[in-house]
Amino acid sequence: MATILSVSGSPSATSRTARLLRHLDQRLIAQGHEVIPFDVRDLPADALLGADFRHPAIVQAAALVERADGVVVGTPVYKAAYSGLLKSLLDLLPQYALVGKTVLPLATGGSTAHVLAIDYALRPVLSCMGATHIVPGWFTLDKDITAGDDGTLSVAPGSAEALEQVTDRFSAALGGRTTVLAATG
Repeated sequence: MATILSVSGSPSATSRTARLLRHLDQRLIAQGHEVIPFDVRDLPADALLGADFRHPAIVQAAALVERADGVVVGTPVYKAAYSGLLKSLLDLLPQYALVGKTVLPLATGGSTAHVLAIDYALRPVLSCMGATHIVPGWFTLDKDITAGDDGTLSVAPGSAEALEQVTDRFSAALGGRTTVLAATG
């Protein structure tokens, strides 16, 4: 199966975006893929803001992208665009880092006014970076994502179904199974 890099562009350690990605990672793993979770916020700020292309952490991030067959890019939406943290990383990756990659863009935000951020802000950058196939993404309202203190995550039924569908389309584009097999006892 495919190797997938699951990138969270949220600056928050308690991010709904990151938690949602880790939730979807489990679905992709159940479909037979290897998933590598990656939180951009863990990169050194001095390397990101100083555009240090040779910093070992940036070199390692670029190597993870290169290794991946597919990339899930998740971001909170701020002022109708993807996060500045994600932008900092994308600026440091090679110009055509996504050539040969299938990409699933996902976004979260507080208002439906931001729903077009995927298509008008994020998708053009991913395309410019050479993504071979950008599958339809999904915007999830913050209010539809509930994180429990114990680490559990619940997604409102309509959003959960839509997220499953876009995740399954992404998996299918990578050549994976599109249904989660029930565990046998």
